Amino acid sequence: MSTEKRLFGTDGIRGVANVEPMTADTTLRLGRAIAHIFKKEPRRHRILIGKDTRLSGYIFEYALTAGICSMGVDVLLAGPIPTPAIAFLTSSMRADAGVVISASHNPYQDNGIKLFSSDGFKLPDELELEIEGFVLDEDGKPELRPSADEVGKAYRIDDAVGRYVVFVKNTFPKELTLDGLKIVVDCANGATYRAAPEAFYELGAEVVSLGVSPNGVNINKGCGSLHPEGLKEEVLRQNAHIGIAFDGDGDRCILVDEKGNIVNGDHILAICATAMIKEGTLKDNTVVATVMSNTGLDEAVERAGGRVVRTQVGDRYVVEEMLRGGYNLGGEQSGHIVFFEHTTTGDGIITAMQILSIMIKEGKPLSELASIMTHYPQVLVNVRVREKRPLDDIPSVRQTLRDIENSLDGRGRVFVRYSGTEPVARVTVEGEKEDVIKALAQQLADVIKKELG
Repeated sequence: MSTEKRLFGTDGIRGVANVEPMTADTTLRLGRAIAHIFKKEPRRHRILIGKDTRLSGYIFEYALTAGICSMGVDVLLAGPIPTPAIAFLTSSMRADAGVVISASHNPYQDNGIKLFSSDGFKLPDELELEIEGFVLDEDGKPELRPSADEVGKAYRIDDAVGRYVVFVKNTFPKELTLDGLKIVVDCANGATYRAAPEAFYELGAEVVSLGVSPNGVNINKGCGSLHPEGLKEEVLRQNAHIGIAFDGDGDRCILVDEKGNIVNGDHILAICATAMIKEGTLKDNTVVATVMSNTGLDEAVERAGGRVVRTQVGDRYVVEEMLRGGYNLGGEQSGHIVFFEHTTTGDGIITAMQILSIMIKEGKPLSELASIMTHYPQVLVNVRVREKRPLDDIPSVRQTLRDIENSLDGRGRVFVRYSGTEPVARVTVEGEKEDVIKALAQQLADVIKKELG
């Protein structure tokens, strides 16, 4: 079996809806593959499916259902619901696997599929490869199809969102309440549009909701964690204590403090790590972050008596390192934060709950909490590429990288990585002076574009 994945990227399968691999045909085969792989013991099996609010979600929901049921496995349909809710419900409902139909922060034209095992964790590479092998098998293994009286059934789980709201509320300290806090919540017209406002309201907050009118094509459009400008304006207009912006599938969040400043995932990690070190609850006083995280995070955590361990970009790699080292806090600059004390994957609502609890316990506004970390200027330039050739194999890119590292002279960082979901090379330069690193990032981007654009 090949060890190179052809369908799965760093976070499931993703692409333009109705264009391979995100077609009804391939998705039906994927449903058959998932059912086959997880249909181990001779008993009735169940697979849970949830989705975000994209118009194309119907295509893949029904295609997956058809494929799964055709293999004699039942389907539990949760409807529009955050990705972390599927991780929770898969484990809570003793399902054999969970499937999320979402392209996360991508525009509505895209869609994707993520998979969770019965314990609520994303699948390892070897299992994704096994599923791929089944999907790409031209014969389709017709001999595995059960007789007509043994096909699966599909059931709608009407209270899925309610179950999830109860779960996230239980991660908030029982002795605390959100009474007296005004919160502006931007749900990106995505999967959190029902769950997030309900959860914060039921804990006592005054909630002002944005991005809660999904129509199938407005997910992430000018709103949510990728576009927090409207949230900033509303926080200031409402004189709110905090603004919370989710992405389309609700596994990450970005915050806005009471002064209108953005508080990203690095600041969230710094705040939570510092508080957990004080409480003695941060395992090994260690935070897991990726190479994208700002150097200021390391400094803030070190001042509190902890350390930062870094991984390659991707929440799955953060989770793998957390499992390997026995750590309980990790995440990404994008706001994808994992609290192993509460869940197995990133959860934007739980992340916001933890920050709110720290604000209340310490009696400090978010701006003061976030001030524990100095954010060094960091520039990201995206370059569309026609192929993802190893950058070390391109002499001009290799030389430019070396020249930039020499010019930074140890007072900054430069790195390039390919997106796992788009034909894009991401150039990141971090340093002391923003004008200097902007020029350096553009210099490297121009070289990459010339070679690969």
